[in-house]
Amino acid sequence: MPSRPDDDDPRLGDLSEGEILRAILARTAPASHTLLGPGDDAAVIAAPSGSVIATTDTLVHGPDFRLAWSSGYDLGWKSAAVNLADIAAMGGRPTALLVALAVPRDLRLSFVERLADGLREACQSLAPGCAVVGGDLTVSDVLTVAVTALGDLEGRPPVTRTGARVGDVVAVAGELGHAALGLAVLFGRFRDGEVPVPVDVARLGEGERAALAAQLRPSPPIGLGPVAAMAGATAMMDVSDGLALDARRLAAASEVTISLDGSALGRDARRALAGGEDHALLATFPHGVLPPGFRIIGSVLARGEEGLLVDGAPADVTGWDPYRDWDSASG
Repeated sequence: MPSRPDDDDPRLGDLSEGEILRAILARTAPASHTLLGPGDDAAVIAAPSGSVIATTDTLVHGPDFRLAWSSGYDLGWKSAAVNLADIAAMGGRPTALLVALAVPRDLRLSFVERLADGLREACQSLAPGCAVVGGDLTVSDVLTVAVTALGDLEGRPPVTRTGARVGDVVAVAGELGHAALGLAVLFGRFRDGEVPVPVDVARLGEGERAALAAQLRPSPPIGLGPVAAMAGATAMMDVSDGLALDARRLAAASEVTISLDGSALGRDARRALAGGEDHALLATFPHGVLPPGFRIIGSVLARGEEGLLVDGAPADVTGWDPYRDWDSASG
């Protein structure tokens, strides 16, 4: 979308809160479970099953995204996608998003409008019927997007991390390592800082463009969360911090060992194990059960000294930890 001239694209500091909110709400869509939408002190969302799944995630400029690389649309899309994935990982269907924005005064209105577009279109594409139903707006020197997602279990029990059983197969839906490759492309080919080098898609090959999209606009298999639950998944979680770290978490919660087949992890098994932000669904199923969209990558063994094995040996990679890894990644 072409940028507007500055005189038609005011800074947020030159507008009232009401004007900004009206611009945002004009770009939202109704949610199918909404009984009362934006405009009051709180929204009212139907919970047909009698229970609600709730999750929240915060994206902060610096550790979670860079304005040199992410457009407003990218940021809105990603903010929705990472939360929708957590609802799907419990076997639920997303119903609504609540979005809190902390924005610098000199940010342009068009950026926030495009952020709202990204939120709306991510919901429409990944979780039809889900939409933004409310939120909050405040001023901050650091651009921050905090999203709370709500979901419905549709009468099913939640699929947690604690149910994996010895003899189950380990399966995944979605891509592994692509978002990490996209991050490597950003830091390797472009630059953030005093003299930023913005993303130029024309300079990238097809594989690099796909990896960049996985990093900036992830498309987790949200609809496969309920599919896995209905098929009998015994445990499931969203792969947000790398397969190695998240598989260890699932193994610890279920008190088992996860054994992975390195050849099932793609051409770069190490990147698949270590890279974060793919938001694939990692699940365990009884032997002989595998719903469409999932592929087997390993098995569940009795608990041993190691929570995670790859090709029978302890995995030597950990996963993504923003407190430990961001400085090294950005350097």
